[in-house]
Amino acid sequence: MEIIEEMGFEGDYFVSHYWSSNSSFAWNSELAVRFGMILERVRPAAVVFDGTWPFQGFMAACEAYGRPALVWSNRGLFKADAASAPVDEGIFDLVIQPGELGDTRCESGLAGGGRKVVVPPVCLLEDDELLGRGAAREALGLASDGRYVLFSLGPGNLKDVAGIGHGLMRAFAVKGFQVVWARAPISVRDVELPGGVMPLSVYPLARYLRAFDAFVGAAGYNTCCEVVQAGLPTLLVPNAQLVDDQARRAYLVAANAPAVVSACETDKERDAAVAQLVELSAAPRAKACAIAMDGASIAAAEILALVGLAGVRA
Repeated sequence: MEIIEEMGFEGDYFVSHYWSSNSSFAWNSELAVRFGMILERVRPAAVVFDGTWPFQGFMAACEAYGRPALVWSNRGLFKADAASAPVDEGIFDLVIQPGELGDTRCESGLAGGGRKVVVPPVCLLEDDELLGRGAAREALGLASDGRYVLFSLGPGNLKDVAGIGHGLMRAFAVKGFQVVWARAPISVRDVELPGGVMPLSVYPLARYLRAFDAFVGAAGYNTCCEVVQAGLPTLLVPNAQLVDDQARRAYLVAANAPAVVSACETDKERDAAVAQLVELSAAPRAKACAIAMDGASIAAAEILALVGLAGVRA
């Protein structure tokens, strides 16, 4: 919440069902009341739900409030055997699907008269908001001539990343890299770091990516978009425990950017992946990303147009 407020937005936090001891009915009932109070105070023209399954409490609050324009931001690329959300897209005025690498804007109609728009990849920052190598290193207090690899394997709330992380740290140390470990703001437990590993806690991390010679991370949507935007040589370690197809996304990155994909479960896999990444990091970097990454501005324009504010800068 502090980060949201620092970025200039008001916010309210409601504990997720994952962390709650309430039944699904009780949790959704409380959500409906809490969110309904926010709607009455803010009086929005449009409400956007960002997630894979619009909660019943969320939908009930919108209906009771008087049906503002409803928008669903819903990423795709789920595993083939993942259960689909039993939600009728036709009840929304606009469905926005943040695209994967290589996707371009395309539009189709919905049964209820609304529209579904796929947009290019969505990034938090514009290209000109990313710091260059020198400025980023100065901001983080890193030596200008050092060799640094940044680890961001996720918060570890759903998957224990310590074992893989420690094995990869040793492999990079052998290659002469200083390891920097990014501590996720939403992590509920910190990974115990070996001596000599530098912890880092900054947000947004994307602003400083070009300070590093290489990156190691899971293949989540935001991570994949940001490393491609930054042009950073990357080792992607897909998390197989999630419903989104991180392995497929990782290979999309590797097809369009300097990236290595590996589960890194064994020392042999880790050593091979690190060797490949070190080779990639030695190659000249592209000056700019050749893939359209302006999905955020396109999505914002679509929402503004929905409520009659076309042409207003988001």
